[in-house]
Amino acid sequence: MPEPDQEDCGVNLDEFGSARVDAAARLDAELGDVDWFVPPPGAVHCSIDVPSGQLAAMALGDPGDPGVVLVPGATGSKEDFSLMMPDLANAGYFTLSYDLAGQYQSAAAGPERLVPPRKHYDYRLFVDDFLAVLETATAPVHVVAYSFAGIIAQLAYVERPELFRSLTLLSCPPEPGHSFRGVSRIGRFSTWVNGRAVAALLIWGIRSGRVAHVPAGRQRFVDYRFRFTRRESVRDIYTLMQNVPDLRQRLAEAPLTKFVAVGEHDLWPLQLHRLFAQSIRARIGVYRGGHSPCETSPHELSRDLLALYAKAEEG
Repeated sequence: MPEPDQEDCGVNLDEFGSARVDAAARLDAELGDVDWFVPPPGAVHCSIDVPSGQLAAMALGDPGDPGVVLVPGATGSKEDFSLMMPDLANAGYFTLSYDLAGQYQSAAAGPERLVPPRKHYDYRLFVDDFLAVLETATAPVHVVAYSFAGIIAQLAYVERPELFRSLTLLSCPPEPGHSFRGVSRIGRFSTWVNGRAVAALLIWGIRSGRVAHVPAGRQRFVDYRFRFTRRESVRDIYTLMQNVPDLRQRLAEAPLTKFVAVGEHDLWPLQLHRLFAQSIRARIGVYRGGHSPCETSPHELSRDLLALYAKAEEG
């Protein structure tokens, strides 16, 4: 498909990302070792009924304010957004995040609870759960979807665009088809290793620090939530990511604010993310660190989201 130029897409690394040195950048530089077991002050924990069961959720802010729904990726949880939620709530947004089915405190939710029951976690399960969550908020909402959840958010937007006020794809796989083919280290053998083996390898890599080196406090929390996350959910998600639908043209035509946010040392090369942002006519922000700007650059990312939301409200 033809790709718009960077100026048309607003791709300006001096405007978004870590190129700016301001109060948000200084806060991120001073983060230190965070205790991820401690929720944001004032956060409320709840559960949301969805087709696959009940999902554990965390909310912060006034429910009457415009909504921001933050969706974690595979092996993640709602706590991945703990440092962003106060910034967004203090700016006048109601923030809501939840654990995906099969993950952490939503481990009991799964395909066996569907009507009729199914054997595997599939795209339909995650999309239906996501739409059920959006319908609990005051629509339309701003959506921030992290990694694998970025695929789910794209599928959901195509079905129910009226539920979205804006779409932010955070460290989202930038290519359709077999998304792991562009990933360094595992890309070369990801096409012939089965989902169970790669899921085990991925979990081992995260828990051992081989995938990404994180502070001790973060590692303790990651190890703890792996006690609950179902291995079959990780396996099925890996299998789904071997067949990512191509929705770039539909997103390019979408009349809503779009943003691609990514770490400069993400799993996928930065050039692929830039091409993806151009193909869907989205702005892009590049942040210091790796796959998790919501953890390593939360204040800068929140700052940029608030700027985008202000423009979306004007529109």
